[in-house]
Formats: sequence, C-alpha cells, structure tokens
Amino acid sequence: MGKITVVIEKDGHGYGAFTSNTDHAVIIGEGSTVEEAKADLLNSYQETLDSFKQMGLEIPKELQNPEFEYTYDISALFDAFKFLNVSKFAESIGISPSLMRHYKRGDTYISTAQAKRIETGLHRVARELLSVSL
Repeated sequence: MGKITVVIEKDGHGYGAFTSNTDHAVIIGEGSTVEEAKADLLNSYQETLDSFKQMGLEIPKELQNPEFEYTYDISALFDAFKFLNVSKFAESIGISPSLMRHYKRGDTYISTAQAKRIETGLHRVARELLSVSL
C-alpha cells in the first residue's frame, strides 16, 4: 500500500482537492467545505478505478489500496479542524492573530518561511496533545 498525497486548497468556489504524486491519473475533488472536497475526491478515485476496470486495464500499483495523506493550505486547515481557534493558535506561536485571520481568509500572501513557522507550531501543539493523559 502506497501513499497518495492530496493537496487541499481554498479557491474561489470553495475548496479543491487534487492528488500531487500520482503518475497514472490526477484525481480531483471539489466542495464548499474541506469534507465535501475530500468526499468528492474519494468518489473520483473510485470512478478512476472503475474506468480502468471497464477498459480492461490493470489498475496501477500506486492506485491499489493507497493511504491518502492530506496537505492543507491555511484556509483549508482551519476549516478541516474547526475546533482550532485561529486567534489563540496564532498567539501561541507568536504570530499576530489579525494576520493569521487574514491568512485563513486567503486574502494575504503567506511566505514559505511563515507557512513553515505555522506548521512547526501546529506540530508542537500536536506533540503536547499526544503527551496528555486523562
């Protein structure tokens, strides 16, 4: 079982999802929410498999029972994980909450360095949560 990377981004109509590392088919999905875009992508994946079968072609190994790994832009991230408070998260990683809200809306350019800073902060929070016991 291989991994297929799916990029999820906010666009003018909602959210788009597409595979970025497949050789035999680019699979896309769209929706008004991240969950809808993911569901549409999975439907497109099944349709792709059905097309290979209908044409009598062998399904490429990369498309056989893959694990989907998701990559998000900032808008998609905060839509997919609505329980994350954008402003509080921004404060916790030392970014202006106002600036983070602009990133979330997609109306401000985010540099590669700033995106990495956000990703690093997100991973730190995830590690902290993993260490919690109840």
